[in-house]
Amino acid sequence: MSAAIDSFLAMLAAERGAAANTLAAYRRDLEGSEEVVGDLVAASRDDLGKLARAWVELAPSTVARKVSALRQFYGFCIDEGLRGDDPSTALPRPQTRRPLPKVLGHDEVEALFRAAEAEAESDRPAAVRMLALLELLYGSGLRATELVSLPVAAVPRDAPFLTITGKGGQLRMVPVSRRAQAAISRWMALRADGSPYLFPSRKSHITRVRLYQMVKDLAARADIDPAKVSPHVLRHAFATHLLEGGADLRVLQTLLGHADIATTQIYTHVDSARLVALVNERHPLAGRRGSG
Repeated sequence: MSAAIDSFLAMLAAERGAAANTLAAYRRDLEGSEEVVGDLVAASRDDLGKLARAWVELAPSTVARKVSALRQFYGFCIDEGLRGDDPSTALPRPQTRRPLPKVLGHDEVEALFRAAEAEAESDRPAAVRMLALLELLYGSGLRATELVSLPVAAVPRDAPFLTITGKGGQLRMVPVSRRAQAAISRWMALRADGSPYLFPSRKSHITRVRLYQMVKDLAARADIDPAKVSPHVLRHAFATHLLEGGADLRVLQTLLGHADIATTQIYTHVDSARLVALVNERHPLAGRRGSG
């Protein structure tokens, strides 16, 4: 691997606050490209043209991600004086459309909670933990990684907020409902002492993969197709249902930890007819009759 890739990744970490998962993804894409064309710093437009053939079987979204990594890398090379031209114009331009997130209905969310609450009545630690996880996924809209790595120190004592370390190490305050506070309190009374994590495992904390398995198993027990449910789908349900209830898009952006509101607009997919009705009912001029 070229030293330039290491320097590029160091820049992303230092100047842009890129998260570890993001840096690992960039490294995989850039190293994979070097395996095809050789040293990226010395690669020509013709060399980069080989990548289109190497990527022919990949999904357009995957190609778009790899192209984005390379374009940013070459922008860095130009800024650092490592080369004077940008060969990334030879890369393919896949046509991608960001898919709309899956939508989980209110009745399905209620079915999940009925199942989780019924199981938690037994006070079995695993069942109470599942209820606390569900409350935080749907009640606070946490990302899976944020949730599983939540430290005990982030649990509120007086103020009903969690302090979350999101993507890029950005901190944000997330409100915790009374229901979630009650579920967390029940779980805190049962969890093993000694771990710095709210949801510990034998070595550190439960993994994202384990959380996905637990959510899908709960969906099956609630007679919901497990393919429809995941931690990310519950995060989306949190945002969508708040927006349906009249929440402001900028507020949602803050709650979800999105750097760009365009991400929030896509993530919180809402029926366009409801938006039209909202404008007609809530706009300051909605009650005025047109002139003439």
